[in-house]
Amino acid sequence: MKLIIQPDGGLTPLLQAVRKAKKSVDIVIFRFDRAELAKALAATVARGVPVRALIAHTNRGGEKVLRKLELMLLDAGVTVARTADDLPRYHGKMMIVDDRLFVLGFNYTNIDIERSRSFGIITKDKGLVAEAKGLFDADSMRQPYKPGDSHLAVSPETSREILTAFIRKAKRQLLIYDTKVSDRLMLRLLAERAKNGVEIRMLGKLGKGGSGIDARKMPELRLHVRAMIRDGSAAFVGSQSLRKLELDGRREVGIIVNDSSVAKKMQVVFEADWALTTAAKKDESAEAKDEKKDSANDEKKDKDKE
Repeated sequence: MKLIIQPDGGLTPLLQAVRKAKKSVDIVIFRFDRAELAKALAATVARGVPVRALIAHTNRGGEKVLRKLELMLLDAGVTVARTADDLPRYHGKMMIVDDRLFVLGFNYTNIDIERSRSFGIITKDKGLVAEAKGLFDADSMRQPYKPGDSHLAVSPETSREILTAFIRKAKRQLLIYDTKVSDRLMLRLLAERAKNGVEIRMLGKLGKGGSGIDARKMPELRLHVRAMIRDGSAAFVGSQSLRKLELDGRREVGIIVNDSSVAKKMQVVFEADWALTTAAKKDESAEAKDEKKDSANDEKKDKDKE
């Protein structure tokens, strides 16, 4: 497995994969504004490699952009399908190039790739690639998806079960990136692990009931990815927050990573981000002390004047 770290990785890993594709490219799109990638997909079709795009039926505020993209890809010879409207949102980010699967925490957009903390996973695992192709085909043809591989977390079918099992296995530490954790059962599970001695730190928003969890605002960069690092040896990367709607109601896609080298790289990134929150707290504390001192001095001057 390979790890993409944003914003450091940029669009290059995706562009290189598409440009070198020999057999096929399947891409799932929720948001898209990168002209370089659109041109690469068109060029891939032009050299005889089939490209299929599955575009979400809706997103917030971007339907016109998606429709424009759809027409442009169709003109380039890409086979385009729209997701059904049976789920409120098709929010997964996934690409299959030949025999490699890309599960992404970011959209194909400038803000997600250049200005946000996010991750992507690249794997050649045959079982995962086959599972992802089955999901792509099912959603493209608007057929029921029948889950198989337990390392691909797909909402609403398997995410809750897979992520619950992932969290329960935490023995020492759980590091979390999440825009908002609010699912009642997940909060209860996290509180239970914390009570049992698991250190849980989180960058993002935490709902009520998450006792024992140190949650802080993501510093400097915009937070977009949903990810967890467990005991420095396993990880999760995907599009689903630990929120009820994203676990049980929408199409979301994530992957369980049992590659310790990848998990450790993610841990290093998390610790660097966390260190910035500590520095920010120290700066805020020092600023507050200065303000308190200035206020006390002003009060003393006023009394002296009296």
